[in-house]
Amino acid sequence: MARTIAKDHDEKRIAIRIAAARIFAAQGVDRASMSAIAKACGISKALIYHYYAGKAELLFDILACHLEGLNKVVDAVPQSAARDYLSAVVTEILLAYAGADDLHRILINSRDVLSHAQQAEINATQRLLIAKVSSAVKAAAPNIADAKLHAVTMSLFGMTNWYFMWNRNADESARRDYAAVVAKLFLDGVGAV
Repeated sequence: MARTIAKDHDEKRIAIRIAAARIFAAQGVDRASMSAIAKACGISKALIYHYYAGKAELLFDILACHLEGLNKVVDAVPQSAARDYLSAVVTEILLAYAGADDLHRILINSRDVLSHAQQAEINATQRLLIAKVSSAVKAAAPNIADAKLHAVTMSLFGMTNWYFMWNRNADESARRDYAAVVAKLFLDGVGAV
């Protein structure tokens, strides 16, 4: 007989991902223990293994959920005039980054723990996000040469991805203000800001 799924299954997985991301970011995936993650969640180590076979599977789920969430954020931005749409995409990404400091750190530093198949899947999800933003960039600035589009898009991500380093406790209003600066700077140059 198949085992039934607990009503709070998804909530527990989310709690485990949050605690693990914090511990992975602080200690590194290699040094972090499943026992420490269990303790941070207030559950037994055995229960974590009910949800995840090991650290690599847990790390993969953390990264996959984060990147899938960012893709959904971009997908949810209503279509509008190209410049307004790009500005809205930048704003929504920055808002989605609130509280995601640990996720950024482990995304940058911990992929090598994953299997090649897991890395390929994470990379594909990340490329999908980049392609969506790149498309918005091209629509807002159609004169960008295709050969430069990736570099320009990654520069835009650079301006948004590291915001948490400079403004760790920024509220929604500050994130919206910074997004407006990034969009204006990006689309019109320094003189326009």
